Amino acid sequence: MYVEKSETKENSKKTFLDSFFKLSENGTNVKTEIIAGITTFIAMAYVIFVNPSVLMQAGMNSKGLLGDAAVKAGLTAVNDPVVGAIFVATCISAAIGTLVMALYANVPFAQAPGMGLNAFFAFSVCLTLGYTWEQALAAVFISGVFFLIITFTSIREKIVDALPQTLKLAISGGIGLFIALIGFKSGGIIVANPATLVGFGDFTNPHTILTLVGICITAILMSRKVKGSMLIGIILTTIIGIPFGITKVAGVSLISAPPSLAPTLFKLDLPGLLGFGGAGLVGALTSVITVVVSFSLVDMFDTIGTLVGTAQKAGMVDKNGKVKNLNKALFADAIATTLGSLIGTSTVTTYVESTAGVSEGGRTGLTSAVTAIMFILALFFSGLVGIVPTEATAPALIIVGVLMMGAITKIDFNDFTEALPAFFTIAIMPFSYSIANGIAAGLIFYPIVKVVTGKRKEVHPIIYVLAILFIIRFTILPK
Repeated sequence: MYVEKSETKENSKKTFLDSFFKLSENGTNVKTEIIAGITTFIAMAYVIFVNPSVLMQAGMNSKGLLGDAAVKAGLTAVNDPVVGAIFVATCISAAIGTLVMALYANVPFAQAPGMGLNAFFAFSVCLTLGYTWEQALAAVFISGVFFLIITFTSIREKIVDALPQTLKLAISGGIGLFIALIGFKSGGIIVANPATLVGFGDFTNPHTILTLVGICITAILMSRKVKGSMLIGIILTTIIGIPFGITKVAGVSLISAPPSLAPTLFKLDLPGLLGFGGAGLVGALTSVITVVVSFSLVDMFDTIGTLVGTAQKAGMVDKNGKVKNLNKALFADAIATTLGSLIGTSTVTTYVESTAGVSEGGRTGLTSAVTAIMFILALFFSGLVGIVPTEATAPALIIVGVLMMGAITKIDFNDFTEALPAFFTIAIMPFSYSIANGIAAGLIFYPIVKVVTGKRKEVHPIIYVLAILFIIRFTILPK
């Protein structure tokens, strides 16, 4: 009798999950979804190591803006109050975005602060344009609110439809090159050279050697198709760094309460971004347009590209090429980005590593729910992040670059009107050290070559508007 009640209760729980997530309709079950959710987390867990490492270079640390010497000195530990807060913000924003994706959109896609987007935050907005990280967070917040509005009105979907496939693919490839360059630089493989602009680093330097070891380890694991290759690569490289004297383990507690979120919580500086305090109305408008429009464009293209690509690999695209529950998924992205900026991290986006869980059979939001829970549990392992050196995260950035470059194989380089905009998009990103510059170059040249060759019908009116906005940005707005 007792067994019957237990079985009835268990069946009731299964029925609830089946009904809520529509498991049977999608040809899956609870066990498969749980395994898929854990697999997705393992595949993308490197973000909790890499994101703090990237954002701290924007000045988000107690020491202020880091130089190469400071990075090499090991100032990437989570025991730095601000970096610890970034770690917490990374986990919480990932959990929120992924949970909304699970409960609202019911799709097996996970979210977290984007690798290309955090690089744009740190290197373009903060280091190149000169904004503080607090002002950059304000720009992320405004872009998040903007996306909430245009998602409700379906404008975002219309923009997606307007973008030529060539530029979508080129943006992905360009971001891949840009991320790889950041990895090569932070790992000491590529360094500044007065004579040739860039050159090889010192391959006898222990820091460079450790980075190369990490690349080899991760490459071997990826080649063998080992699940969680990048996470395993980070862990092994960190361990190998101990005898090198690079990984600092003294006094580290692996399991502990999460660091305080206070150093980054609600620290966004809207007045500073808007130019209050002397810049005047014109300065306020140009500031907002320069940063927020760039953030919005990069966020939009990165999120949409990843979401569409992941959906295609998951078989969640209808006959017309529409992604299942696209608008709901975009809403989840906008919510996570807005909340993420309030707690202290860069733009949140859908992760292509979601395909790892999909390959394990994940087909519904239950997969995403499990991944979200894993991010919450990760909060209690901040000590692990604290001992990871940049030489261990650099290989992950390089490998992510490799994966993103695969998109360009679908570009028709035999058609010059497609090849030229794609090339400018891909090349300008790493060469100018700016994702937005690459996107701008592609959007400007695409309508030019199409119009002069009598192919103006291939250009959507929205593309002309975007091209004009970028031309104004480069010719009228302050640099």
